[in-house]
Parts: sequence; C-alpha cells; structure tokens
Amino acid sequence: MIGAEAADGPESRSRAELGPELPAVRLAPRLAQFAAVARLEHVTQAAALLGVPQPTLSRAVARLEEELGVDLLARQGRTVRLTRAGRLLLASVERALAEVERGAEAARAEADPATGRVAFGFLHTMGTDAVPALLRGFRAAHPQVRFQLVQDYGAAMLERLRAAELDLCLVSPLPDDPAFVARPLDEQRLHLVVPADHRLAGRRRIRLGEVAEETFVGLERGYGLRAITEGFCAEAGFVPRLAFEGEEAETLRGLVAAGLGVALLPPALVPRPGVVELEVTAPRTRRAIGLAWAAGRPLTPPVTAFRDFVLSRRGRLLQHD
Repeated sequence: MIGAEAADGPESRSRAELGPELPAVRLAPRLAQFAAVARLEHVTQAAALLGVPQPTLSRAVARLEEELGVDLLARQGRTVRLTRAGRLLLASVERALAEVERGAEAARAEADPATGRVAFGFLHTMGTDAVPALLRGFRAAHPQVRFQLVQDYGAAMLERLRAAELDLCLVSPLPDDPAFVARPLDEQRLHLVVPADHRLAGRRRIRLGEVAEETFVGLERGYGLRAITEGFCAEAGFVPRLAFEGEEAETLRGLVAAGLGVALLPPALVPRPGVVELEVTAPRTRRAIGLAWAAGRPLTPPVTAFRDFVLSRRGRLLQHD
C-alpha cells in the first residue's frame, strides 16, 4: 500500500497534470510545429520540413499564440523573428523535445531484436546452474541482447510480472491464474536432507512419513518450495514442525548440517559436508518448474526470442539433476 507521503513524493510532483482543459494537453500538439518555425525563422520552409501545408502551419502557430495570450513571433515579410516570450517558450520546448527523443530512442532500444533487453526472473535455486546455462546457450546466437536478472521467490516474481517489471520468469509451482501464461519445462527431484549423524543417514531411500516426528527447517511462507513441502507432508499424513525459516536453500542445508532439523530440498550441485540426501519414494517428491509471462501483453522481439529458446529446452532444463 502506498502511503500519502510516497504518493505525493518528488516523482509524482514532477509529472505534468493531464486533462482536456489543461495547458500541457492543449499545447503539446503544436509545440513541435512552433519549434520548427522558430528554428528556421521561415514559415514556408518549416512547413516543407514538416510536410504540412503552409496555411495549416500558420494557423497552428496562431492558435498557440491565442492559447497563450502572447505573441511568439514577429512577422517580417516571409521571415519571422522570435519575440522575448517566444525565446522563453522555445528554450523549454527544445528541452521537452530532446527528452521525448531520448524516451523514444530508449523505447526503440528496448525492443531492438539484436540489442534489446529481457527482464528475466528466476528462483534462487535456479541461479547456480540452470539459468547460467540458459543464458550461455541463448547468447551464442544473440550475443548483444541485454538481460536484467532478478532472483526472488515465486509469488514476488509473479507480482513483478503482473506489474510489467519482468518479462518472463522461471517459477514453481506454475501459476493457476488467467493473468499469466505458464508452460511446464521440467521436473526437479526433492530430496530429504538429514544431518550426517542422523539415525536415517545410512539409508538411501525413505518414505516421507518416516520423519513425521522430526523437526524441519524450511523456506519462509510465500516461497513456492514451502508450499510444496507442506503439500507433500500432507500427502504423507502429517504437518511439518518448522524450527527455523530462511530465504535460501543453501542456508537451510547449512542448518541441517548443524543438526537443527531436516529439510526437503533440491539436490545440491556440489556435495555439502555434514549432510546426507535421501531419495523419497512416497510420495513422489518432484516439483514442476515452468516459464511464465503475462497473458495478453505483447512481447518485444528479444523477449520472444528468449522465451522460444527457453521453451525449446523443455525436458533438458535440469540436465545436472
């Protein structure tokens, strides 16, 4: 929720008010025409430059003067000279037009097929191996496409996707919301991670119900893996007792190594001392990982290209798994 102070902040105050009767709205269409006449000091030449009939341009500038209630140009035969008021207005108009041009160039650059930008979000557990592999593979054919990378938990990424702060995101579980399009890519095994000196550490496989009385460590509420863990435990007939909550899978692995509980986690890419990972045979502890984007929102060419590349990796996203 945005408080009153945030809503009335500097950014908000710097925006021009909008409405049919406000000066900025009424004057904007004629300002570039005025600038052309002022630069060339010649109405006919300005009309040719803009590709409009000379009478049309003359009427537009006259309407601008009428709106402002001040003479902007002094007519001298076929040429014109700026009045003092005209010079003051032109200085502001030139700055405004330059800013518009910078904005237009930024918008064009964002969508450039070769050098545009992709805002891509992904789960923390995807950042070590899967995402770098995706980026490396994509940039082999698109070396100049730029990326804004965001690591976050699933619900937060979906909110950023909804707000157009992200173009695409890797999530788990996949959203069941008509505001998003989601495509499954792969399944990831989740292992039960126990301390190396745990009573079950000598086992290779386990049924999840066998640890119903154990203390768990897990991710905070709102994280997809937390909800998935609770769902699997419910299938096994119990509610996990969480002693510690964190934001990173590797932090949880460290807590397990310290003997503070057990956890249901994706496989470690590098073996972690002090823990043992057990395969869970019942229930089938796998989580679906997929790609999501906003439904009905056009994608720029670089975003489309990256989306299609990621979708082409279906079934191979987690080759290390």
